[in-house]
Amino acid sequence: MMNLRTSRSTMVCLLVMALVSSCFSQKGDHTMQKELFENLPDGRPVYVYTLTNSQGMEARIINYGCIVLSLRVPDRNGDLGDVVLGYDELDGYLQNGPYFGAIVGRYGNRIGAAKFTLDGIEYQLARNDGDNHLHGGLVGFDKVLWDAEPLETAEGPALKLTYVSKDGEEGYPGTLTVTHTYTLQDEGGLRLEYLATTDKPTVLNLTHHSYFNLTGDPGKDILGHEMMIHADRFVPVDRSLIPVGELRDLTGSPLDFRTPTAIGARIDKDTEDIRFGLGYDHCWVINKSAGNEFGPVAEIYEPVSGRLLQISSTEPGLQFYSGNFLDGSDVGKSGIAYNHRTGMALECHRFPNSPNQEGFPNTVLRPGEEYRKTTVYRFSTR
Repeated sequence: MMNLRTSRSTMVCLLVMALVSSCFSQKGDHTMQKELFENLPDGRPVYVYTLTNSQGMEARIINYGCIVLSLRVPDRNGDLGDVVLGYDELDGYLQNGPYFGAIVGRYGNRIGAAKFTLDGIEYQLARNDGDNHLHGGLVGFDKVLWDAEPLETAEGPALKLTYVSKDGEEGYPGTLTVTHTYTLQDEGGLRLEYLATTDKPTVLNLTHHSYFNLTGDPGKDILGHEMMIHADRFVPVDRSLIPVGELRDLTGSPLDFRTPTAIGARIDKDTEDIRFGLGYDHCWVINKSAGNEFGPVAEIYEPVSGRLLQISSTEPGLQFYSGNFLDGSDVGKSGIAYNHRTGMALECHRFPNSPNQEGFPNTVLRPGEEYRKTTVYRFSTR
């Protein structure tokens, strides 16, 4: 029979084990940990979830904005490095505007003149990019708190995040229920799955907005990364970066990445397209045999670290933005200033301004329909 001291000691150990298990789960060789990150100004807690796969790759995600705080992946020597830009503290995400690591919506990218017409009704949205609407408006999905549910899957640890956007939020019609799931696959992929339903016709175009730098050192630029995009055409834009309405052949253009090419090789060419975006800020039309086919989008290789990023998606477009407006005013993790072209956004989505362009991919979601899309960022080395 246990004495009183032994019994109390056992009870304390059991209590500690229960507390630990409430914030830390493990399946096979992958793990999930939940911790308090910080509180919002109104007192609501923001949690950080650390997903680790069986290879040691790690993703840290907060339920504010579905933001990927960090993504640590190995180089060719097996050394882990953080390959996305961001901040150490919540205030950076509350105060600044580059959308580091977030899910953006309801509409990722731009809507011209900040308005669209659906079923004969014109909807006015916020003008937060000159005269245009960008990434969901003043308080888009990157600026809201999502409900989070950790999951264990055979592929790796996962985090399911849910948000209900009310009818009229940021000018969009319909109450929209959105679920976004991150899965850190044991095979080296970060899989993003989107699901949404609505009670009124609306437009929707969700995407992920991490800024990648495969060197693992944001003090270095991304110009030496070698890019290949599976696209024969792109979406030309005007001076305000709104599509002119055509899909143009890439032949002879500095945007032609059909064969691996260093990002810096043609980024400063004096052509109309490059001048308008001050570098690359364009949507490529991904080669697909079907509109929702899941397939290869792009490959990015960083020759010094040996890291290779392969992107696959169901989406018809890739917006590649080469960090042209990073100017050192954003001070990120470890006090590092993010300078010109030290990160690149690789956004899989429908085309910019699709609600106002005939012939562009459909972005209308109606009651009874489901919005489903999948994108995978898969990391390896060579």
